[in-house]
Amino acid sequence: MHVPDGFINAPVSAAAGLVAAGLVAVGLRGARRELGDERTAPLAGLVAAFVFAVQMLNFPVAAGTSGHLLGGALAAVLVGPWTGLLCVAVVLLLQGVLFADGGLTALGVNITVMGGVTVLVAYALFRALVTVLPRTRRSVSAATFVAALVSVPASAAAFTLVYAVGGTSDVRIGQVLAAMLGVHVLIGVGEALITTATVGAVLAVRPDLVYGARGLTAPLKLRVHGELVDAAPAPTRATAAAGRPTGRIRAVAVAVTVLLAGFVSFYASAAPDGLEKVAADHGIDERARDHAAADSPLADYGVRGVTDTRLSGGLAGTIGVGATLALGTGVLWAARRRRNTTAPGAEDRHRETV
Repeated sequence: MHVPDGFINAPVSAAAGLVAAGLVAVGLRGARRELGDERTAPLAGLVAAFVFAVQMLNFPVAAGTSGHLLGGALAAVLVGPWTGLLCVAVVLLLQGVLFADGGLTALGVNITVMGGVTVLVAYALFRALVTVLPRTRRSVSAATFVAALVSVPASAAAFTLVYAVGGTSDVRIGQVLAAMLGVHVLIGVGEALITTATVGAVLAVRPDLVYGARGLTAPLKLRVHGELVDAAPAPTRATAAAGRPTGRIRAVAVAVTVLLAGFVSFYASAAPDGLEKVAADHGIDERARDHAAADSPLADYGVRGVTDTRLSGGLAGTIGVGATLALGTGVLWAARRRRNTTAPGAEDRHRETV
């Protein structure tokens, strides 16, 4: 759903840029709290890289149309809503600058629509569901599925609203909304399946690393002398693993992410995605402009000068994973470090060590 240059006029694009900047600023403040947990920090940069990789895997959803993961729900459930927002923002920034995917003047629109809307809608719905459902891993998976499913058409509706205000072509917004919702509900099913499978895989290995699953397991109660007291939890493979270093998990996650971007992406659907299809069918793309980074060495997810299509795409995907991992980890590390230096007593502790 990457919005290219020319779809939205300059004033609305600028306003969306301000909204996106505000979201990122709020996200940085919120992420400082989330990243203060030693369990969140190691996973955050990996989530950004994984979202980048899976966004390269377009899957067919209807005749002549494809879709790909947006990643807002996945990031929010795994590492928290504000950290997740930053992860998606990093992905969208690198896609626009390095790979000419999503317009540079539309970067604010993309961060707002693909990042802010998906993350906030998904996490709000997820939290509401896990509050009323039984406190089990199945409930987490069910809530994740519904949240991811709803987040995609919500993002499509948000784009349609932005286009209604600042679109550059004269089109019937009602028809555009119906078309966007129709195709993105189908894409949402794919998003929900991918997101639930990924969250489920992490839950099976290290449930303590899933931000949205913390505190959901009700403690076992025993009746002692007529009173209910918490029983000591029985040791399990998952709780035993919770105390182990996450180095092996990170290594496996990086290997899987590189495999997806560097190899599996070659088999992704070449059909236009939901927004591209709707834009072509309804004339939204009449004033679309060439991307400012169209001459980038990595434009269109290929490496300039490498003639073998498979090798070119694989190298581009691998470079993208590395760049996203580096930038995402750097941004999130800086946010976490900022939290540590501004925490109450940090200045006093610093003086004591001097």
